[in-house]
Amino acid sequence: TAMGESSMDPTISSPDSTAQQDSLFSMMDVFLISLITGLLTYWFFFRKKKEDVPDLPKMQSVAAPVRDSSFIEKMKKTGRNIVVFYGSQTGTAEEFANRLSKDAHRYGLRGMAADPEEYDLSDLSRLSEIDKSLAVFCMATYGEGDPTDNAQDFYDWLQEADADLSGLRFAVFGLGNKTYEHFNAMGKYVDKRLEELGAQRIFELGLGDDDGNLEEDFITWREQFWPAVCEHFGVEATGEESSIRQYELVVHTDVNMNKVYTGEMGRLKSYENQKPPFDAKNPFLAQVTENRKLNEGGERHLMHLELDISNSKIRYESGDHVAVYPANDSSLVNQIGEILGTDLDTVMSLNNLDEESNKKHPFPCPTSYRTALTYYLDITNPPRTNVLYELAQYATDAGEQERLRRMASSAAEGKALYLSWVVEARRNILAILQDMPSLHPPIDHLCELLPRLQARYYSIASSSKVHPNSIHICAVTVEYETKTGRLNKGVATNWLKGKVPQPQQDGSSSLVPMYVRKSQFRLPFKPSTPVIMIGPGTGIAPFIGFIQERAWLKQQGKEVGETVLYYGCRHEREDYLYREELARFQKEGVLTQLNVAFSRDQAEKVYVQHLLKKNKENVWKLVNEGMAHIYVCGDARNMARDVQNTFYEIVSEFGSMSQPQAVDYVKKLMTKGRYSLDVWS
Repeated sequence: TAMGESSMDPTISSPDSTAQQDSLFSMMDVFLISLITGLLTYWFFFRKKKEDVPDLPKMQSVAAPVRDSSFIEKMKKTGRNIVVFYGSQTGTAEEFANRLSKDAHRYGLRGMAADPEEYDLSDLSRLSEIDKSLAVFCMATYGEGDPTDNAQDFYDWLQEADADLSGLRFAVFGLGNKTYEHFNAMGKYVDKRLEELGAQRIFELGLGDDDGNLEEDFITWREQFWPAVCEHFGVEATGEESSIRQYELVVHTDVNMNKVYTGEMGRLKSYENQKPPFDAKNPFLAQVTENRKLNEGGERHLMHLELDISNSKIRYESGDHVAVYPANDSSLVNQIGEILGTDLDTVMSLNNLDEESNKKHPFPCPTSYRTALTYYLDITNPPRTNVLYELAQYATDAGEQERLRRMASSAAEGKALYLSWVVEARRNILAILQDMPSLHPPIDHLCELLPRLQARYYSIASSSKVHPNSIHICAVTVEYETKTGRLNKGVATNWLKGKVPQPQQDGSSSLVPMYVRKSQFRLPFKPSTPVIMIGPGTGIAPFIGFIQERAWLKQQGKEVGETVLYYGCRHEREDYLYREELARFQKEGVLTQLNVAFSRDQAEKVYVQHLLKKNKENVWKLVNEGMAHIYVCGDARNMARDVQNTFYEIVSEFGSMSQPQAVDYVKKLMTKGRYSLDVWS
């Protein structure tokens, strides 16, 4: 029967077999549908992953900044043809950009300064839609050849971009410092990359050196830049530089004091009503819980401060920087007020005359002159030449007026006078007002001209593993006599020195506005990797954090590699910082080597590089066999360079290499993140 059934005509089926087939089909259907659904689901997710991963950075870079509008549309709307972008960390590049955009009107052109963070820079390809258009870039280099925070997006875009910028005309002025390894890296990169993307350079790259005379470098570049612009566009200067106010003064006689800024950096009342996340525009008010003098003798004051960051949600890693917003000395502020015969408690606003500008005020307004001069304006650095030029009109004595104009001119004699009388004599605005008795500018114009007071960065001297709710600072107060016999004091360090811990919570005299800035200065990923730390003076700061962290790792049962410190100070009995802590770490076996150079305790000077040479075999063994990471912190001008040269010598001798090969070897260590610098000049 089985054979008969199987050979039956398939078109004729018994009710039984039909039911069987139906159930078979339904099972088959379910199976197939499930299989297809499963495959589709798998394919969908698999495909999604595959496509999304490479797209992520692009998606972020498009969506991240909240763009105001296209700078092209803005330029068209306001009749501008020159845009000056600035990459600025301390405000100088922004200042230069403002000066260049103001210059433009002398040539029948109209300029605007722009923060690249506020615009979509891919619009550069459209700049040629505007007649006689030009993009200028004032780019500062920060840290170890990095872009400034506000130029990071622009830098990322340049690296990824495959845009055609063939219609774009550009020029770049870089702001750097020759004592650093990567001098003007950002300016050089922008200049080279724009050309690679097809843009036309209309004037050579300017390289400003802050170790020399940055102001003079800028003026020299600028006085050749404008004639090149004129030649390119066939325009001529329309006349002399004229003083054009950028802001107008509004005095508030009847104002609600709750609407007045009293030192906040961003949001009004942000110091009374603190809300995370905390950053440059929204600093956290940290209580100083400890402020002790570290040195036992000598003229200097070296100090250790501890800032309480409980309940702030602030996270930090060893090697990061803490930024603090200081306040100017009240006696300097009062003296400026007296000379200018002003009631410093007048509440006012400075409003931008260009209503289209993103920058409505030069600093938070409304506020009082006292608040502006205390918290918002830099009154201690020697003013730049544009400030002198604008102030000259207010000198009633013809000789003083001429002298101010001459110092602001591009003539060699004027530059020399500015260098000696202002820069080398370290004359700040108060000293200039005192030494030119006929000079009485309106205080509002002076406030418009002075640069913003900047945050100061310190290497954090603690580990968050050991001190999660506290950030430690190690600093030396700056105080020196100038050529004019005046005593100049560092703004931040003297302000910090006066921060005394308060037993009550309401002690505002012990509050410090601060935020954390991430750094690349990091301990090796594997605790077993040896580290060689070189940090004389306050350069020891991040290494206290590093050693604390390695001690903590050891307590956690981790295998911790050799931890070697090269430290230096002037005298063993005077300024040996963290002596007890270092001795304890050595006794506990965390600090495997402690090498200390006391530079002035004997006839010949002994520095950290001399101790490195003395231990050269051990140093080479750690670097070559142990794959040690090297860290250098402190003075960039001499120490960091001397230490690097010492490494060249050690590598050359023990690696049997020529000098160029040894240099290349050390540079490769830097590229691999095995030779890190945290230096300042």
